[in-house]
Amino acid sequence: MPRIVWVMVICEMFAGVGLLMAADWNQFRGPDGQGHAAAAQLPTEWDAQTNVTWRKEIPGLGWSSPVIAEGKVYLTTAVPRKNGGPSLRALSLDAHSGKILWDREVFVEDANAPKPHRKNSHASPTPIVADGKVYVHFGHMGTACLHARDGTPIWATQEHRYAPVHGNGGSPILVSDRLIFSADGADQQNIIALEKDSGKLAWKTPRKGITGLPFSFSTPLAITVNNQQQIISVGSSVVLALEPKTGQEIWRVSFGKGYSVVPKPIYANGLVYVCTGYNTPLLLAIHPDGRGDVTQTHVAFTVKKNVPLNPSLLAVGDAIYMISDNGILTCLDGKTGAERWSERIGGAFSASPLYAGGRVYLLDEGGTATVFTPSDKFELVATNKLGERALASFAVDGQALFVRTEKALYRIESQPSPKK
Repeated sequence: MPRIVWVMVICEMFAGVGLLMAADWNQFRGPDGQGHAAAAQLPTEWDAQTNVTWRKEIPGLGWSSPVIAEGKVYLTTAVPRKNGGPSLRALSLDAHSGKILWDREVFVEDANAPKPHRKNSHASPTPIVADGKVYVHFGHMGTACLHARDGTPIWATQEHRYAPVHGNGGSPILVSDRLIFSADGADQQNIIALEKDSGKLAWKTPRKGITGLPFSFSTPLAITVNNQQQIISVGSSVVLALEPKTGQEIWRVSFGKGYSVVPKPIYANGLVYVCTGYNTPLLLAIHPDGRGDVTQTHVAFTVKKNVPLNPSLLAVGDAIYMISDNGILTCLDGKTGAERWSERIGGAFSASPLYAGGRVYLLDEGGTATVFTPSDKFELVATNKLGERALASFAVDGQALFVRTEKALYRIESQPSPKK
């Protein structure tokens, strides 16, 4: 058995596979926030007709990824209006049939708000669903909590505005009683925590030490180090580790003039892995047990070649997989940063990779998915084409894969053989 696969199997045996299998896909990149659905046996082959249980057109445009809980799918979208900015909306669909159960306006975009980048939308942050509530975030336009059953509002706030550049992007995370997100605009750069039950501000931590362009779009990651929770938040020039209850800074690493950071951090092999954004992306592997400025002491290694600007990283066993924006797939040794292999997949990539059932799933911007087996070499399983533009990341429900395209949401799963 190849070394990487063997390590992967051992990790799955002891890393709570049963919990992942039972957990809802309730946030960006799934229950662990890092793209793992280890026990799910998903289909490896499909096209626009094959293994498609349903396809449902979604009104408006949004690049938030789908989230799923208790048989329901939740999305956000922005629907154009005749006058003024678009209607910012949340939707719920039946996960088994694709039927839209409710569709509710949350906010209305300012008519004079800057237009988003061509690869962005007015509804790009991914919702969170927990305890019968859906938390939706529209960046500079506001944040809200809705009842999952019917979309009725529990609270909404637009108190934390900032000057957006290219639109909104980073998704929130839920840590205990805090809803936490990055707010890195042109005029101010903060990490913000709201009380999840009321929407009131719990804390706001400025992102100090920025040396270049200030705007970024990364989603934070919650980790535990030596029995202490940390919120890892990457912005322009700096990655911060914060205490989730108070927002107090634990440690920081500076990386120069990187900006417009999109990839979400990951945590594996005892290291935090972050990407540093435009113009020349780096991958930093950081020991997260320091205090204060640990730039000179806790960076284990740096990778410069083929680092993504938009897709997040994926850890499987002791390997780190990354797909660059221009379609170069690289496997790294997660402990040293040494390249094990690379393969040109082709296409342009924005969506983050998924690991499920011993396979890695990639989705390019043209709607083509590449499935491969993680190993000591590139082992292609299948290439699958939907033929629709796709920038959102995958979601998983049981043995079904969900893919959001520019116009529609797909439920993809192996279809039963026809009865004879």
